[in-house]
Amino acid sequence: MYCKIFKNEKHSFSFPSFYFFTLLSIYYSKPFRYLCTYENRNNRFGGTPTILGSNGRCNGYWLPKDVQTLWCSMVYTEFVSADAVIRSIKSTLSKLVIDDSERPVGIQIYGRDVASMVEAAKIVEQVKPDVIDINFGCPVKKVANKGAGSGMLKNIPLLLDITREVVKAVNTPVTVKTRLGWDNDNLVITDLAEQLQDCGIKALTIHGRTRAQMYTGEADWTLIGEVKNNPRIHIPIIGNGDVTSIEEANEKFDRYGVDAVMIGRATFGCPWLFNQGEKQLTIDDKIDILEEMLRINVERIDEHRGILHTRRHLAASPIFKGIPDFKKTRIAMLRTTKMDELMAILEDCRERLRE
Repeated sequence: MYCKIFKNEKHSFSFPSFYFFTLLSIYYSKPFRYLCTYENRNNRFGGTPTILGSNGRCNGYWLPKDVQTLWCSMVYTEFVSADAVIRSIKSTLSKLVIDDSERPVGIQIYGRDVASMVEAAKIVEQVKPDVIDINFGCPVKKVANKGAGSGMLKNIPLLLDITREVVKAVNTPVTVKTRLGWDNDNLVITDLAEQLQDCGIKALTIHGRTRAQMYTGEADWTLIGEVKNNPRIHIPIIGNGDVTSIEEANEKFDRYGVDAVMIGRATFGCPWLFNQGEKQLTIDDKIDILEEMLRINVERIDEHRGILHTRRHLAASPIFKGIPDFKKTRIAMLRTTKMDELMAILEDCRERLRE
């Protein structure tokens, strides 16, 4: 079963309705994207394809082609500031690099005025992403308090103007990610979804919290379900919030009828979460993946930054929960600045998990 997301004279795109999206602002870099997309194209174990995305990246991993463990059919870059794109900030432009092996891939942008968002979208389109996603959902203060991200939920007319003009300015399919509203007194998503659809977007991702909630409390999927079951809505609706496993994602599909489920924070330190193949990964498999990601990160960046980009992901990996008194080891992981030291820590963890 396929869900048609984007179809116009210049662009056609579709994805199986059983795919999983994951967009979260601090997790995924090009290395992590490559890991997931390669696995989808070289699926050793079988299973359902998945989609990985990001609305802003802090860290990520590279995995070489001979390590095959995950499945992902679409990825997003981390989100980028429209102003930074326009000013050609080197660190921002580096986030827009796309490898053909990653495709289909989307680029997510955020900003607070029509002119800069339109200009940034035109610049981003030159990279030829398969999707341009507008972030109206990021809740962090440095974004929302400036009127961008979920801050736009306090100015719906401007939010719609930006969306409408970006759609008109580019040929690439445009999608949106947002939240239920600014707070519980302003739950606007049911009306907003129709308005965004009228602006011409090709898919809508909804996080089941308000901006005021940040990531506290529980995600409210009932409103996501209401949007999906609105007979006037014909674009794909992607649900997001508090999904930590494939089993939970399946439950969301069945209960709320969404076209896709986005998994975010649960993948932090656990890139194999999407593994749905018949072969269950062993502890050795997972440690191998973590070590290889570290090696490739160091090779592609440098030792200092490669370790900074990797070590807190490693320290957060759930596979280490079985190690008694792991706190000291976690602290050591977060403090190490040498690759051989971090590799030694991972090997020590391997042995302790075997005991």
